[in-house]
Amino acid sequence: MSSDRTRLAGGTALLVAGLALAQAAFAQRTDIVVGMGLEPPHLDPTTAAAAAIDEVVYANLFEGLTRFAPDGSIQPALAESWDISEDGTVYTFRLHEGVTFHDGSTLDAQDVKFSLDRARSEDSTNAQKGLFAGIEDVTVVDPLTVQITLDQPDGGFLFSMAWGDAVIVAEETADAAKTAPVGTGPFRFENWVQGDRIELVKYPDYWGDPVALDRAVFKFISDSTAAFAAMMAGDVDTFPIFPAPENLAQFEADPRFRVIVGSTEGETILSTNNKQPPFDDPKVRQALAHAIDRQAVIDGAMFGYGTPIGTHFAPHHPAYLDLKATSAHDPDKARALLAEAGYADGFTTTLKLPPPSYARRGGEIIAAQLREVGIETEITNVEWAQWLEQVFRGKDFGLTIVSHTEPMDIGIYANPDYYFQYDNPDFQSLMDALRAEADPEARTALLQQAQTIIAEDFVNGYLFQLAKSGVADARIEGLWENAPTQANDLTGVRWTE
Repeated sequence: MSSDRTRLAGGTALLVAGLALAQAAFAQRTDIVVGMGLEPPHLDPTTAAAAAIDEVVYANLFEGLTRFAPDGSIQPALAESWDISEDGTVYTFRLHEGVTFHDGSTLDAQDVKFSLDRARSEDSTNAQKGLFAGIEDVTVVDPLTVQITLDQPDGGFLFSMAWGDAVIVAEETADAAKTAPVGTGPFRFENWVQGDRIELVKYPDYWGDPVALDRAVFKFISDSTAAFAAMMAGDVDTFPIFPAPENLAQFEADPRFRVIVGSTEGETILSTNNKQPPFDDPKVRQALAHAIDRQAVIDGAMFGYGTPIGTHFAPHHPAYLDLKATSAHDPDKARALLAEAGYADGFTTTLKLPPPSYARRGGEIIAAQLREVGIETEITNVEWAQWLEQVFRGKDFGLTIVSHTEPMDIGIYANPDYYFQYDNPDFQSLMDALRAEADPEARTALLQQAQTIIAEDFVNGYLFQLAKSGVADARIEGLWENAPTQANDLTGVRWTE
């Protein structure tokens, strides 16, 4: 009898163990590996323009007073509410109570004042310093209330405060944010293996709704073949912007995956150094624009993914103007304009291409198109850090190709020190008028006027709006379909099994 009891006890133990293993096998996953084509140069979104920074930290690690929702609307973030004075120049923000930074310190109005004063200071290195140009004063009313006074009404101020460049940092940790970022988001920084991955983990004392994921790894894979292999092997769970659009059909045919195609704020342009001869001549820039066949670039470099554009503005925006005809593909006209400008025999310039496939593949196609009208290009493939140093900061280039993924960023054309160095006082005055205008219809009219000016000045070669063509494990839900800002927001992401 005792032996029977022993066998029964042993069988029960095996049954319990088997059930435990089965439960573990079907337990909902709480980790995710996100593929990215580019590694960020560092992790401080308030001191650099690289989109890859925000793709890791926006909404995940750092937060601002407001934020972009998946549909592009502006939602409260660290500010639970705000009031705007009748004249539109004073914004009073009330902060959420109980918000802490990842080091345990409490966020208060002084942190907001420090962050905004730092961003707008004379020695600020913020890549979007213009967002803060209209701030006249930042006053701490009490620990949870901050008052911001503008020099004139700004109908886009809440929009500006949602940018990654406007996140709130603490004075004690701001200087270390590049390599040891401390924010208020639902994830905190854990580790960075240079050249490979960045690891975030769930912050248990997050003030807002808890996230479903306990761990997020951002894996850097620039090679398209390696990216495909990583997805197929399950080493990467999602690639929000997949670097090889030619592989998307294979993923669509595989029930393990879901292909997610949406829109982005990424105006992809053949950027032109407006101060470097011969591009300081508008006729040469116009010739350049007419030499380009946009659709051929989209088909050849992006396998058809992308929407042609004729100005620096997203086609999905209600204020968009279709100005493609202004710079329609016309090689004969391009040659005639070059002759008028004194370059009947053409000229040679540089074409510096960063790593993304839209740039490297698109660059080869555009170089061939320019060659047809007499413009020879010396192509140099540069890494992202080199592009930032040589092109963006050093302005040492003739041509380059890049996607501007910041939301509704036509205002960059009002900054003569921006890397393509377009200096038009009329456009700058127009942007001042836009900033002071709150009426939606009037703002639309001003935005359309702005689009027309830069299209007719042929500031850059406007190619296409970058599609958000990504792939994910079919069991993942909550990933953004569209990209109203440059972000891989994981706050609503979860596994369905």
